[in-house]
Amino acid sequence: MANKEILLVVDVFSNEREIEKEVIFQAIESALEAATVKRHANQIKARVAIDRKTGDYLTYRQWDIVDENPDCAGDVEFPTTQVLLEVARLDNSDAQVGEVVEEEIESVDFGRIAAQTAKQVIIHKVREAERKKIVDAYKSRIGELITGIVKRIEKGSVYMDLGGHAEAYIAKEDMIPREPVRIGDRIRGYLKDVRLEPRGPQLFVSRTAPELLIALFRLEVPEVGEGLISVIGAARDAGSRAKLAVKSNDPRLDPVGACVGMRGSRVQSVTNELAGERVDIILWNPSEAQYVINAMSPAEIQSIVVDEDKHSMDLAVSSENLSQAIGRGGQNVRLASQLTGWELNVLDASKADLNAEAEVGKIKQLFIDQLDVDEEIALILAEEGFNSVEEIAYIPASEMLEIEGFDEDLVNELRGRAKDALLINAIAFEEKIDSAKPAQDLLDMDGMDTDLAHELASQGIITMEDLAEQSIDDLLGFSSMNEERAAKLIMKAREPWFVEADSE
Repeated sequence: MANKEILLVVDVFSNEREIEKEVIFQAIESALEAATVKRHANQIKARVAIDRKTGDYLTYRQWDIVDENPDCAGDVEFPTTQVLLEVARLDNSDAQVGEVVEEEIESVDFGRIAAQTAKQVIIHKVREAERKKIVDAYKSRIGELITGIVKRIEKGSVYMDLGGHAEAYIAKEDMIPREPVRIGDRIRGYLKDVRLEPRGPQLFVSRTAPELLIALFRLEVPEVGEGLISVIGAARDAGSRAKLAVKSNDPRLDPVGACVGMRGSRVQSVTNELAGERVDIILWNPSEAQYVINAMSPAEIQSIVVDEDKHSMDLAVSSENLSQAIGRGGQNVRLASQLTGWELNVLDASKADLNAEAEVGKIKQLFIDQLDVDEEIALILAEEGFNSVEEIAYIPASEMLEIEGFDEDLVNELRGRAKDALLINAIAFEEKIDSAKPAQDLLDMDGMDTDLAHELASQGIITMEDLAEQSIDDLLGFSSMNEERAAKLIMKAREPWFVEADSE
């Protein structure tokens, strides 16, 4: 059946929607197949083939070739769409199960495809093609800065028109809080994801991501775009404050000054784009401690204590700078922590000094008692950073010889005394454990049995107070113990703590 109208429809859709003609042909074939099936009373299968050059098309009815079903008494289960293998081989001796038998039938008139069902098939296919085209176009742009015009706003979420039938979606949580956005505004965002969805948004954009801040500086600062300055990281409290860490790859270039710009012009452009978000430019430093000090700007750090095991730092600041260091709602220290990756604890310097003096005094007394040394030697060891007798016993002698006033004889004597002290402590602990008996409060505690109480006592857990200080993991090594029982026992042992707290 010839129909030049088909070619006209294909040309119009293809040109207007910028969709490949083959996609439109396939959509029309699907529409004709749907109209053919609808015309028959019984549910049949049909295939339509359109000549891509002339617009002629033929319609075929189809049957699936199946084996004989014993439950159907020599017939097929679905006669309108299936045919037995032996019947199919009457016309084609090479027919196989799973193949399709076709027979040409009368085609429906294309002019009658005004029916809603046929129209929807064409529209659906075209939309699918358009959505796939958009996904293919933007898939490689994930992580880039994109610009669009606000098309509509729904419950705080924003839809951006990117042009070319492309639309991006910014969820409410990805919008800067309290940012005044109106339909028709031109805004930028960070393309964080692209997904081929059957309906709804496909391009997902964020205005709160730290990557957006980095992309904006790459746009505003040519030195960043050219690689002369590297952006190490960023942390944001969207719409309020942000920190950006930079370093120079050219020793002649000031990375902070370049990012700030003449009279703050460059950083101000970024601030204006981010609804007034204040941006601190931080100089990156290979020293973790110095990097943290820079990140805490504008607060001045008086001293810093690094705990490598906990990956945390204690920062001491003066009393008058304490609120500035912490920031409103903890904002400054939180952003510095996110930027550097360290857990940061801000302390009042005066209190920190007292705590440090108390800690040094405690350690000094430990060395006096355990090593039988005078106060001066004990103080030197404490101030040099030694915290335990074990460190003195096993630290390389060469490191102790670097201490001013320490000679080889003194170092060997101290190491020998430290090892003797450890041995004496170990023997005393073993004797204590061997003779240890559980306290009566531990034996009488709900959920406790005698065998477990003695087993706990053998490991130094003698009283309810001792048990209260344990964690679930500490108890799992004991016999007949699981997480549930461990948790119940610990909470029972801690009940006196809560009573004391309530009474206070």
